[in-house]
Amino acid sequence: MPDPKFTKPWHGVPREAIHWNPTILEDVCIGCGTCVTGCSRLVYRFDFDRKKPVVVDQINCMVGCTTCANTCPTHAIVFPPIETVLALEGLAVVRHAVEDDLLARHDVLAATVPVPHPDRIVTLRVEEKTLLAGEVLRVILVPVQAGACFCEFVPGQYIELWQPGSDHLSRSYSIANAPTGDGRIELHLRRVTGGRLTEWAFDQLAVGDEVRARGPLGSFTMRSVADVPLLFVAGGTGYAPIHALIAQQARFQPGRDVVLIWGMRAATQFYALDDLAAVMGKAPGLRVVLAAEVGTASLPAGMQLVQGTVLDALAMPDQAGGDLTAGRDIYAAGPPMLLRGLVDHFGKSGVDAARLHVDSFGV
Repeated sequence: MPDPKFTKPWHGVPREAIHWNPTILEDVCIGCGTCVTGCSRLVYRFDFDRKKPVVVDQINCMVGCTTCANTCPTHAIVFPPIETVLALEGLAVVRHAVEDDLLARHDVLAATVPVPHPDRIVTLRVEEKTLLAGEVLRVILVPVQAGACFCEFVPGQYIELWQPGSDHLSRSYSIANAPTGDGRIELHLRRVTGGRLTEWAFDQLAVGDEVRARGPLGSFTMRSVADVPLLFVAGGTGYAPIHALIAQQARFQPGRDVVLIWGMRAATQFYALDDLAAVMGKAPGLRVVLAAEVGTASLPAGMQLVQGTVLDALAMPDQAGGDLTAGRDIYAAGPPMLLRGLVDHFGKSGVDAARLHVDSFGV
């Protein structure tokens, strides 16, 4: 029978609502019993007459665990795609449950060995709060005190932000602008239903409020030599660090051969397109392709809208009719599942891993 200590909710999601358990390919199984004896959760039993393992208490299986499949000598055990779990990890209820568990067990889980980490924390004031298309909030932050800013940040980096008056952990957001020398920081916050910080930011944050921030952090920065053409791929508000990198190119190398592919679920979700058009006006070498799975939209001149995903857009030829990725350094940012798909796509396409730069932080 299922064991209650194994079937409790997984980070706030009822275990019975999660499809995660092994399936045995009997024609491949040699009946060695490694899976049966190796699983401490008693997911399996052994049929001694048939000399085969049997999945009996599948709900006992630890969500995300594939140890039995990894140790099966004939690869006779399969699990649902890991995307099943990754999709759950994107839910606010799961993230909040993990955060609450960390905080509740702080004394046990806190690292006792110092880990190098920038400890520069400054106070920033909200200068502007603007609701953009697609439920995205643009927040402009400026330093409260002269010199207490992130003036030295590099395009592509991010900061950590704390919600005032809250015990919640900090949230990380990519900086969406290139440095202006005065410490001005632009953030793009996507509303997350039930999201602790974003709901506060959308509903309560006001111009003039002060927030604590730490940074700059991250190494998703320009690594390419000057004569290499670039391909930027963004999904959702993963556009924020990409926008900062493109603005940097428009300032210092406006004629550089640059392609941006930006994907959204719906065409109406693209935001700040006038800002992007202004960058295009300064960078004649920039080509912009927007990919939307549904809908249409009126776009500024020079932008192209394609029906489909960013992968569909990547299949398009370049302006000379060749492979869009050929010879380009690639920078990609967006939701974790999109990035996993892009890494897999580029790997199968033969793109040199040294030319692929992925925002491991994500947004």
